[in-house]
Amino acid sequence: MAGKDNEMSRIHRNKDDGKASGKSKSKKKKKGRGKRIAWALFFTAVIAIFCALGGYLFILISGEKLLEQNGDKLTAYGTSKVYDRQGNIMGELSIQKSDPVDFDDIPPLLVDAFIATEDKRFFEHNGVDVWSIGRAAVKDIMARSMVEGGSTITQQLAKNIFLTRDKTFFRKATEMSIALALERQHTKQEIIEMYLNRINFGGQYYGIKTASIRYFGKSDLNDLELWEMATLAAMPKGPSRYNPLRNPDLSKERRAVVLTLMEQQGYITADEASKAKEVDYDYTPPERQQKYMAFIDYVMEEAEEMWGLTEDDLNIGGYQIYTTMDANAQKAVEDEFNDPSNFEESPDDVPVQGSMVIINQETGGIVALTGGREYMRGGFNRATDSRRQPGSALKPIVSFAPALESGNFSKDSRLSNQKQCFGDYCPGNLHGYSETISMSDAIQRSENIPAVWLLNQIGVKTGVNFAQSLGIRMTQEDANLSLALGGMNTGTNTFEMAQAFSAFANGGQLKEAYAIKQIKDNNGKVVHENKGSKGKKVMEPTTAAQMTEMMQRVVQDGTGKNARISRPVAGKTGTTQSGYKGVSSNRDVWFVGYTPELTAAVWMGYDTPDREHLLKRSSSISAALWGKVMEKAVQSYDPKSFPNTNAAPPPVEEPALSAVTGLTGSYDGEMQKVSLSWNPVPGDNIQYRVYRKESSQADFGRILDALNGTSIDDMSAMEGLNYEYYVTAYNPATNEESDRSNVLSIAALGEELPPEEVEQDPGDVEEPTPPDEGNNGEGNEGPGNGNGPGEPGTPGTPGSGEEPGNGEGNTPPPGNGNENGNGGPGNGQEPPGNGSNEGAPVTGGDNPDNGETPSVPGTIVEPPASNSNDAPQDSP
Repeated sequence: MAGKDNEMSRIHRNKDDGKASGKSKSKKKKKGRGKRIAWALFFTAVIAIFCALGGYLFILISGEKLLEQNGDKLTAYGTSKVYDRQGNIMGELSIQKSDPVDFDDIPPLLVDAFIATEDKRFFEHNGVDVWSIGRAAVKDIMARSMVEGGSTITQQLAKNIFLTRDKTFFRKATEMSIALALERQHTKQEIIEMYLNRINFGGQYYGIKTASIRYFGKSDLNDLELWEMATLAAMPKGPSRYNPLRNPDLSKERRAVVLTLMEQQGYITADEASKAKEVDYDYTPPERQQKYMAFIDYVMEEAEEMWGLTEDDLNIGGYQIYTTMDANAQKAVEDEFNDPSNFEESPDDVPVQGSMVIINQETGGIVALTGGREYMRGGFNRATDSRRQPGSALKPIVSFAPALESGNFSKDSRLSNQKQCFGDYCPGNLHGYSETISMSDAIQRSENIPAVWLLNQIGVKTGVNFAQSLGIRMTQEDANLSLALGGMNTGTNTFEMAQAFSAFANGGQLKEAYAIKQIKDNNGKVVHENKGSKGKKVMEPTTAAQMTEMMQRVVQDGTGKNARISRPVAGKTGTTQSGYKGVSSNRDVWFVGYTPELTAAVWMGYDTPDREHLLKRSSSISAALWGKVMEKAVQSYDPKSFPNTNAAPPPVEEPALSAVTGLTGSYDGEMQKVSLSWNPVPGDNIQYRVYRKESSQADFGRILDALNGTSIDDMSAMEGLNYEYYVTAYNPATNEESDRSNVLSIAALGEELPPEEVEQDPGDVEEPTPPDEGNNGEGNEGPGNGNGPGEPGTPGTPGSGEEPGNGEGNTPPPGNGNENGNGGPGNGQEPPGNGSNEGAPVTGGDNPDNGETPSVPGTIVEPPASNSNDAPQDSP
């Protein structure tokens, strides 16, 4: 057993030895493969290090070189230029820059505000913060978009002095290289000083001192308060977006972020931060009158939103920007907004404000725009940034148009106009109530109940969706029945309203509004182009046409009468009430309307309405301003017409031109002329042609042309000759000539002797009518000879009088008759028009002076028909 065990042990040992030998060979193979991988990684790392060193060396060298070339330059290609739609220059984006401020003159807390906001590790890195770049990259990857930048203050300074404005990896790398070079050649204090003196603070304003003067009126930076410093430090992230003049609310929000960062990093206390967050910006810079500033500001904003060009890029990029602005329309807007008589007078120095936008509905191009009265560069643009309730101007958008679009209503549909509540919502009418009212009348009179009832019928969601399709921003809070009367939580502005109404004017097609057609770089190369949107169908053409027809009535006979101009106009007024119980004044007044060529919206009101700052007048004043501007603006456009909602009538075949009839004539020997006359031919603008042939001639020839009358004198006829004449009718509109008339023969003989006088036979004299056989009041139009009493004649018909008329009066005008057959005025023995001794005449109509009928004894006189107008006054 022992031998067997030993044998078995040897067998197992041999098996184990074989396994061990295989494992050993496997380990050797793996070791060889691992060494190869290790060497490959080593050489890769070495190559990478050499590449990195080479790249770093290149960056160092290129950075030093570029800094040397551009260190003293702020702008690369000069200022950009802006052109109107005709290619005429509007202006240049010139920069405003003050003298540099030394670091020692900059308050330490102001420096801290910028460092806390833009680059909290500024004093720790060498120009490029790798940690910040990595953190930003992780956040961008997680968000799958560029949500955070990694640029240091030094890199931002490098970007401001770098030549090109492109956005490429090479630019970013070069920016980093310049930043490293800046850090090697300058101290941190010098870098922050250069940074604060060079960066853009909105629009054309560069440098911290310029910004302090512009936004706070303070040239000494040490006079700035904490909240003002934080406001300035908030701007580099978005100079346009966080401009306190243009967007005070957004500026305040961003300021709060800056103050929180300063508190977290230990620069200020929580109490200081809290107090600085609460301050409202209310500074108004001195007036600076410049042309087209509101439009240019909008152009810069659009360039940033559409193509990512910052204000700094536009100011110093040397671009040529071609826009849709119409200089005539823009000038009209600015002139009328500068006229105080167009605005209600304020009780103090706070002015009534306004905004206006004009759009070419066929292209979507913005032809004129203003953000307020006395608008200044970089100011608050009420046309695009304000949010105000539109009142009844929203009714066409959320109620009437979507109802037509549903197919269940038309402009002639009867809508409920009874006093009623819709759940807890109980709107009221300004002009009373009725069982029903047509949609057209409801819009014209701006009644409230029909608009709310209609929105309730189609559904609030339908109205909201329709308004959103027209570009009106809505929120969930807006989705209620008060929306029918303009009760918006968020409000709207003239830009959105003009764009929305442009769809009505453009047959149901909405073209997105835009201002920039083309941008060329400093070499003249087109880098951006907008040919206008293709448009989207937001409603049927029949819906747009019916809305236009109804809103034309608003201007012709409704609340928008003051908007009438020399072109057809359709539109809608809007008014929002004060919101104070017992106060009948208004917060906002609107008029939004369009001609066949242009669409425009006007808003008026106080920026911050309160009991002392409300409008006493209604939307009539905004309609009047709209009319004044648009009368001038449309002159640059050929007149057009609105589409007709009625079906086109079948073509009517024009009847053939009738031949002339009744041609007669004679020769006047004394005057030596042939006089011709004929009957007129039916038709409009008919002319006549006269043809003549002398007996010795073979054919007729035309002697007179383009005659408008039906008689002529042929002065060229010669005595002793025989002539034939005929006349034709001619229609110049159709170039049609009728058949010839009858042919008339005329002998041009000399003057004949007068006929012998024939002695009158005494038997031929008419005996007078006996007194008892008068004309019975039959009313003669000739001489008024009547003898004896007549029967009563028809009132208003001349007749013989009771006393002998015995006169040859002129033909009397109808209208004065009396009970005894009184005739018209004559030359008889009694006074004209009074052939009776028994009573005064009865007047057949209203007295032209006072409209009253004089009473006549014994005569019943009907009172005049009532001419009172029970229609209500125009709604505000």
